[in-house]
Amino acid sequence: MNIQIIDLSDYKVFKIFINNYKIFKEVHEVDLFGLELRDIQPKLANNVQRIILREKENCFKRTNGNSNIDLLFTGNISGFKELFENILASGGDEDLAYKILNSIENYSNYNDISYKIGNKEFSFNHPYIMGILNVTEDSFSDGGLYFRTEEAVNHAIVMINDGADIIDIGGESTRPGAKSIHVEKEIKRVIPVVKEILKQKPGTIISVDTTKSEVAEEALQNGAKIINDISGFSFDPKILDVVKKYNASYILMHIKGTPENMQKEPIYDDIIKDIYDYLAEKSKQLKKKDVTNIIIDPGIGFGKNMEHNFELLKRLENFKSLGFPILIGLSRKSFMGKILNLNTELRDLPTSVLEAIAINNGARIIRTHNVKNGVQVCKLMSKLI
Repeated sequence: MNIQIIDLSDYKVFKIFINNYKIFKEVHEVDLFGLELRDIQPKLANNVQRIILREKENCFKRTNGNSNIDLLFTGNISGFKELFENILASGGDEDLAYKILNSIENYSNYNDISYKIGNKEFSFNHPYIMGILNVTEDSFSDGGLYFRTEEAVNHAIVMINDGADIIDIGGESTRPGAKSIHVEKEIKRVIPVVKEILKQKPGTIISVDTTKSEVAEEALQNGAKIINDISGFSFDPKILDVVKKYNASYILMHIKGTPENMQKEPIYDDIIKDIYDYLAEKSKQLKKKDVTNIIIDPGIGFGKNMEHNFELLKRLENFKSLGFPILIGLSRKSFMGKILNLNTELRDLPTSVLEAIAINNGARIIRTHNVKNGVQVCKLMSKLI
């Protein structure tokens, strides 16, 4: 069972739920929210619906593909809190009631999240910048530019001086169509860069973009503090044991397929629901491993077409009820180039525009190539969120 708070104020979004739940369009109003309880056993679903209807509130249900029930309660956040209280007062399922309350508090207190990463306190009431450092030959934007250790370290120092809060080092390209490389090759690319950055700039918060437990082990042993795993530990489950061993922070990203095949006609039943449920289930497994500093990334461009990417951007705040800060990686991606007919090196301006929109909709870490632009965007947007 997963619980999600959904902003239904946009009528285009509301129409999705008209079709799913056979809702009358007259239910729609400004500032309407939905509390969706998915995959509930029929008996429990009927009890919850009875409690809601008794309070003369709107509650809709449908049978899903698992022969269980999905419920949608429409209203506002304060009304959702009353639902929690009514379930408890009616002797309903206490576990469900507290799961509902947890989702409400996650959504309502999203800007109060804070993590201690390394020697730095990250308070996610404002956005942070993660500078991209690809020590690869074939990354889509800057492959080969920082392949040599000296060049990579010099670029990292520039990004730090420009205001990057985190440096994200990747030794394996994850562009569409990219093939995996051997673990030893990735280690030889990444670890000398990690060591030299920390030698020159002690205290730098370094993230390593890898799916391999061996690379993660070497990186964390040598001072990295974050593992950025595009696979959501699907490619190498042992990476979680390494993250736990070093008490590291973990970026949980959604991907459909692998970099080699992810852009071959990706299809979703409902992209927001599908990715939310994926992140919800994966984060539960992380918590069982006692991984606490979890950051979520819906994976723009990783098994998504242009329409998928824009839908994720538009509805990013619907991931807040998971209770983890949201990272977004938009920088110079191809869907911008297709719309605007721009080569990679000319995409920094549209990148900044979309990064501002992402921050407004809930992103709290911006993974970007142009750190100077990103810092300016974050400073401006911090006054508005």
